[in-house]
Amino acid sequence: MSELRWNPVRREWVIMATHRMDRTLHPPRDHCPLCPTVPGGFETEIPRPDFEVAVFENRFPSLHLQPPPPDVAGTLLSPIAPAEGVCEVVVYTPEHEGSLATLPFKRVVQLIYVWQERYREISLRKGIRYILIFENRGAAVGVTLTHPHGQIYAFPFVPPVPALELSSARAYREETGRCLFCDLLAEERADGRRIIMESKGWVAFVPFAARYSFEVHLYSRRCLASLPELRDSEVEELAKMLQKIVGGYDRLFEAPFPYLMILHQAPVQCGGGEERGHLHFEFYPPLRDRDKLKYLAGCEQGAGTFINDAAPEEKAAQLRAALGTNADG
Repeated sequence: MSELRWNPVRREWVIMATHRMDRTLHPPRDHCPLCPTVPGGFETEIPRPDFEVAVFENRFPSLHLQPPPPDVAGTLLSPIAPAEGVCEVVVYTPEHEGSLATLPFKRVVQLIYVWQERYREISLRKGIRYILIFENRGAAVGVTLTHPHGQIYAFPFVPPVPALELSSARAYREETGRCLFCDLLAEERADGRRIIMESKGWVAFVPFAARYSFEVHLYSRRCLASLPELRDSEVEELAKMLQKIVGGYDRLFEAPFPYLMILHQAPVQCGGGEERGHLHFEFYPPLRDRDKLKYLAGCEQGAGTFINDAAPEEKAAQLRAALGTNADG
């Protein structure tokens, strides 16, 4: 089964993808499907002995270029649709161990250019409305493969989180004539306590209303909508910032730090007065302290209201210390 089902109460699509129960789960290192295929060895997803950055269609996709017909019939109240879209895997390196922090700098720059190219190519496909580039890192967030990699999901609709952001930004622009994200960034910089690092083109900070203890947002200083708008200099700065953020996370507790890294950008073919948003990354780390996980329990899951048991100003100071900065990248 692979289909979209509409939840009329929450007014959102849910993807049913039952075949994903069979996806690979923590294989031994010599059977990692994201490593290069070596002569006489296990045949991986990458049929060559070496590579730089590899991109391929997910073997267990939630969305399909040519989706099967839905298994059940929908109703007027609860419609159903084919699970059309794109699910790709982006493998950062042929090395089985490592992270964004430990990759050669030029490789991270190359990775960002790959993200740009995939955004451009996928955005040309009929029916695509939103492209989500993200990385899940660590068993604590449910990662099934430890090889350094990320993913790209391209949806036939704008998912709830970016849709809510864009709706808020549109209302703010109608009220003030300004960009919500630019004004938030200006407030953070004016306050300064939650800034962890800055460069000419980027600012990293723990947001004022952080939901996770070590949540970090990375904003472009220019009001950009999507990756293809980045200048080469901004790509290089972004690579440095991503490496420093992940390296700082790992130094916090001297161990690989789990997180979700999500890239927020404009919907595909945005126009006609539709809100474009503001290009930025958001990191959601489940650790609230050493060996203490943040679980999404009753209040978060049932009410949608997060409880953060740490002051963002305090956690920003801890991150600055781990980064070895005084809010200056």
